Amino acid sequence: MDVPDASAACTDVLDTLRAAIIAEDAFFEDILIGLLSRGHVLIEDVPGTGKTLTARSMATALGLSFSRVQFTPDLLPSDVTGTTVYDEGTGEFEFSEGPIFANVVLADEINRAPPKTQAALLEAMEEEQVTVDGTTYELPEPFFLIATQNPVEQAGNFPLPEAQLDRFAVKTAMGYPDLDGEVELLRRRAGRAEQDPSVETVLDETRVLGAREAPESVRVHDDILEYIAAVTRATRQDRRVEVGVSPRGTQRLFEASRASATLTGREFVTPDDVKRVATPVLAHRLVLTPDAKVDDVAKADVLRAVLDRIEVPTVRDADPGTAE
Repeated sequence: MDVPDASAACTDVLDTLRAAIIAEDAFFEDILIGLLSRGHVLIEDVPGTGKTLTARSMATALGLSFSRVQFTPDLLPSDVTGTTVYDEGTGEFEFSEGPIFANVVLADEINRAPPKTQAALLEAMEEEQVTVDGTTYELPEPFFLIATQNPVEQAGNFPLPEAQLDRFAVKTAMGYPDLDGEVELLRRRAGRAEQDPSVETVLDETRVLGAREAPESVRVHDDILEYIAAVTRATRQDRRVEVGVSPRGTQRLFEASRASATLTGREFVTPDDVKRVATPVLAHRLVLTPDAKVDDVAKADVLRAVLDRIEVPTVRDADPGTAE
């Protein structure tokens, strides 16, 4: 699938989601950027905003298999990955797949489970496989994890470790709808018998795989590569940051920038693409200093300051086809 076709496919998905869920387009685009960049998405928001509905609707629109895992304090790693069981009929041990064996997996309220269970997702997120009792099993392709979490200040939560946060390509939030949006939500509910809206299937597995390949053909000028590296390196030098963006984060910013260009149907990356994805891709990777935390410094504000002080390449130079 080429870039224009991938952009058109994503537009169809966006239109379907808009018709079912009240949220900003930027939120839906963040999830699609995670999908196109072959990464995973973390949604942080208070309960009841529609995180689970969004994940389920996304899977339906994409035409992919869906599985939901409700993370709780007593959830075990084997409850996620699967386990080996003894079959009395055959007299042999067989592997029973866990709910992670689906194209789109929702890890619901991931930070309610203890770190040991959270870590069960690391191999799956990084290598798209799980290892149980010494045997490795490949996950379905495509594999796309959407995790939701409650704000870490809420009771009964286990904050995700930095190593796991770094595995998520994108972190985003729905937020509360405005007054008009909430009234529209009620109006839509009054017009149907079911509590949740229905979503049409607009893609299938083959088209999703094709759309994920499209960003690989998006051109990135050397000036943009230097700009991306300068942004992530600057986070490591900010006095408010204890641990800046890792090289993995630099690569994810590059991949997400190409995905952003693909969404718009453009075959080259511009500085605006980098700026568009910088906060959802990089903010959750920052570890602030104790002083910054006491001062209530927001990670997004740190990134905005970084972007403001890094010199931006010209748009002309951003397109390899027109660069001099």
